[in-house]
Amino acid sequence: MRRFSQRNSLVTLSEINITPLLDLAFVLLIIFVITRPMLEGRVKIQLPDGSVGSTRSTDRSVRLIEVSVGGRYTLDGKAISLAQLESVLTKLSHDNPKVTVDVRADQSVEFRYFYSVMDICLRNHISGLSVHYKPRENR
Repeated sequence: MRRFSQRNSLVTLSEINITPLLDLAFVLLIIFVITRPMLEGRVKIQLPDGSVGSTRSTDRSVRLIEVSVGGRYTLDGKAISLAQLESVLTKLSHDNPKVTVDVRADQSVEFRYFYSVMDICLRNHISGLSVHYKPRENR
């Protein structure tokens, strides 16, 4: 008769080790957190201060308009004139009535340049209009 059984040595490990998976997830998270600010800023703009931080959506129905000093406009990173901007926004609003326009304007921009973009959006019944600014630092 055997005194010791060898059953314990035949037991297989039925659990998955998730430590390498978590390590990979954290590394990817860190990479995306570092590279995201580099991908967003296309035009050098100093945003005005605000009390609440703004978020940028990644939805395809969202268009980014940037207004830099001197009244230069960019639509999704491409330079565009005000007349071209109006025709593009008119076409976008007819194709997709739920289009959203994000406006980023430099803090030194004259109000008339910013108002021109808002006026185009209102004339084309674009109700999704958001304005970007940088959050105030708590002191």
